[in-house]
Order: sequence, then structure tokens, then C-alpha cells
Amino acid sequence: MTVYFIGAGPGAPDLITVRGLRLIERCPVCLYAGSLVPEEIVHAAPEGAIVRDTAPMHLDEIIAEIVAAHGRGQDVARVHSGDPSIYGATAEQMRRLDALEIPYDVVPGVPAFAATAARLKTELTLPEIAQTVIVTRTGMKASSMPEFETLEILGKSRATLAIHLSIRNLPHIRDTLTPYYGEDCPVVIAYRATWPDELFLRTTLKDMQGAVREAKITRTALIMVGKVFGSAEFRDSDLYNSEFSHVLRNVGKKKRRSDPV
Repeated sequence: MTVYFIGAGPGAPDLITVRGLRLIERCPVCLYAGSLVPEEIVHAAPEGAIVRDTAPMHLDEIIAEIVAAHGRGQDVARVHSGDPSIYGATAEQMRRLDALEIPYDVVPGVPAFAATAARLKTELTLPEIAQTVIVTRTGMKASSMPEFETLEILGKSRATLAIHLSIRNLPHIRDTLTPYYGEDCPVVIAYRATWPDELFLRTTLKDMQGAVREAKITRTALIMVGKVFGSAEFRDSDLYNSEFSHVLRNVGKKKRRSDPV
């Protein structure tokens, strides 16, 4: 048997990968994070499958379900929201499975920051505006941030920031980032991106706390900060520049049969 850690995507059921959905459709055991994975996705589990919502379960209980499935020789679809590599608490499960010599594989999914950019029709890396995206969070009730990954340090980059799990920490974010980004820096608060009740607040570092309070958002929100969400004034990239040569397009060179199309 194999345990498949599957990224279900940001919320819309049709944003799961084809590979992930096909695995859910055939695995006789489905363990899913019910608070963030839409029910439509796990409804694809085969008839008679064992389907468990792991939201109220602790790690030992989850591993016990997997061990039981291993004993029966049954594959397990372990379904997480977004992409399993980002804030999915998957590494601790894999460590347990390694110790138990239970095989597993990972199927990537669409992360929330990518889904948010898509819904906003925004590129996160604009020429000469921002060429770096930092996915991070702030230290609150969960584990503390590593010493060299604090917002004070990351903010110096002035990169596009995707800040998770921090909607109740807005004053700290505002005060920390304002010296680097400016109080008028564009901010997007993405609440449940791609879900039917999605909401996007376009605001600034200065005004975001008031906007969030007015919208009564207290959880399940991503904070996106950066100049890319503001002015559309940026130069075209060189990728499609008619005067720019690269390995697939040599300006001024006569095309040969062997040249790539």
C-alpha cells in the first residue's frame, strides 16, 4: 500500500490536479482536513471507502488510521488543502511513516498565493518592480519564527509578501513593514480565495486593519503585500522583446531547419 499526500488546492473543487483526484477516486481510505478541503472533493472517494475528517483528530489518531490501513493493504488518500509543502504539517506525518516503514508519495496542489494572484489577474513578479515572492507567516500561537526569518528581516527585501496565518497580527505587520514599504503600499486581504464566499479587500498597510475589522474577517485569510498590487506602470519583460535574443529566438539570424520553433 501507499499513502498519498494530496494537495487539494485553495478551495474550488475543480482546482485539484487530475492526478490527485484520480487517486482519491480509487483509494479505499480517505483522510482529509475537513476545515479547509471542500466536501465535493472527498465525495469522489469510491463507494464503501473509509472517509475521515482529521480536523478534530490529533497526530497519533491520524497515524493509527494509516497503520490500520497498512495492515489491510489499503492505499490512503491523505488530503490537505493548498499545496502539501506549505504549512501542511505533512513533514511530521512523513517522519512517523518513515519510522514505521510505510511508503508514501506526494501530489502537489495549487497554493493559496497563486490562486489569489489568479483571481486578481495579477502577476507577482513584474519587471523592475518585484522579482521575488516570499511566503511566510508571523509568530503567534503556533511555533515561533526562526531567528533569521522574522518579518523585520524579510521586510528589508521589499519583495512581494504572502503572509499566512496572521490575520490577527495586523498591527505588528503594519508597524514592521511600513519603514520599508511605506504606509501607502498596496495590500490585498484574500479571504477564502476561490471558495463561493471569497472576498478580496484592496487596501494599504495604513488602512488594512480597519478594512479587515469592517469586513469582520477573523480567520482563513491571506495577506498579500507589495508594489505589484498597485500601479500598472512597468516595462515589458525581455522574454517577448523583438530586439532581445535568446536560445529559442536569435534576432537577425536566418532561421535554419534545425532551429527550434
